[in-house]
Amino acid sequence: MAAAPAAAGWPMGLNTYCLRALRWNDAQLLDYAASLKLDAIFLQDSLDPKAQDPAHWKEVKAKAAELKLHLETGGGGVLPKSAELFDASVATLRKNIERAAAMGSPLVRCVIASERSALPPGTPEQHLATVIRMFKQVRSQVMDAGLKLAVEVHKDFQAWEFKQLVEEAGREYVGIYLDTGNPVFVLEDPRTTLEELGQYALTLHLRDSVVYEHPRGVAVQWVPLGEGVIDFPAFLKRAQEICPQVRVYIKPITGRPPTVLPYLEPDFWKMYPKGRAADLARFLKIARTGRPYERNMVIEDLAGRPTPPHFVEAIKYQQREHMERSIDYAKQKLGLGVRWRS
Repeated sequence: MAAAPAAAGWPMGLNTYCLRALRWNDAQLLDYAASLKLDAIFLQDSLDPKAQDPAHWKEVKAKAAELKLHLETGGGGVLPKSAELFDASVATLRKNIERAAAMGSPLVRCVIASERSALPPGTPEQHLATVIRMFKQVRSQVMDAGLKLAVEVHKDFQAWEFKQLVEEAGREYVGIYLDTGNPVFVLEDPRTTLEELGQYALTLHLRDSVVYEHPRGVAVQWVPLGEGVIDFPAFLKRAQEICPQVRVYIKPITGRPPTVLPYLEPDFWKMYPKGRAADLARFLKIARTGRPYERNMVIEDLAGRPTPPHFVEAIKYQQREHMERSIDYAKQKLGLGVRWRS
């Protein structure tokens, strides 16, 4: 008899951001997750018209409990674009903490910035110091609520920088939202991210990517699970050794064109004044053996432009199909999930 996958029996959920084109409310998303016999749901960037209504938060908590779904949620970017916006950013974070607690989430998702190039003027160290100062202002609120701040590994900082953030802010109330899709956008192998940050992980989100050489450096693109360069069986085997307590979420954000990371151009490195050579070398190994995505994909989100009307239905179909294809891969090839087995 063949050995069970390393991740067999690990609770699995879906990340709702991947279904944003469907414009479902929170109740519909919860019902959808339950229909797929998942164990959990991560409500990210809710589009529900009542998303900011405290009465709605209680309704979501009750419905998740009724459907026997573990629920996690949070907010978005926390880094203010200027010093004048610091207090407003803290106020927004406080509101997100209140919302997460009311929904029964054990954590509050936070993002520092959308990507490295979008950071406001200043050094990476200055930005991290600002975020640490913000976090310390809400520390008592977070701990009194029995929560932790889960900082998403996004397209903004590298693993060693996130580690510094958690240690300096305080790991008793700050942890990491691990994501396998974002590290490649900061020239990092997701295995490096896991090794550096797994000890702080509060939640784990799986995405796959193609990574391949380009005349200007490297190109990367997100694809459905099992269709890119990540060795998920090996990754999850190591994750179970480092952070077995987390839930695993399927998060195939697709429909975006390849992004070129022009690391061969000197100006690129102004964003990474303390980039680590060993981490870059490990990342480039996967690029050398990678190749462009060869299956069909409808491309949306082009430079922030609205989706053409005739693409809308195709994108709705694609987001759902890529989610269900990825969940099927996670069940059948990785052994993830508990509920669907019964």
